[in-house]
Amino acid sequence: MQILAIAAIALAAGCETAPPVQEMSDARQAIAVAKEAGAAEKAAIHLKAAEDYLHSAEQKLSDHQYSQARNDAKQAKMKAIDALNASEPASEYGEDGSQ
Repeated sequence: MQILAIAAIALAAGCETAPPVQEMSDARQAIAVAKEAGAAEKAAIHLKAAEDYLHSAEQKLSDHQYSQARNDAKQAKMKAIDALNASEPASEYGEDGSQ
């Protein structure tokens, strides 16, 4: 009986019970920054993917699927960073500052 109780506690501890608040915030901020940098015009595909992942994360969050919501929020942030990077003009200088 004690073994079952210990197993149940271990299983419950392995489940994520907290919503991914920080990850959702990070994704929203990254998307906002990408939009400000012109990603809607210069990197629409990446921005759309970021927004789609964020929408999916929001849906999973409302369904209390926190682990999946966290993963989608992280993907949204990564796609937003891709959009931001694609929006930035290529530098005309090398890494050492020379032309």
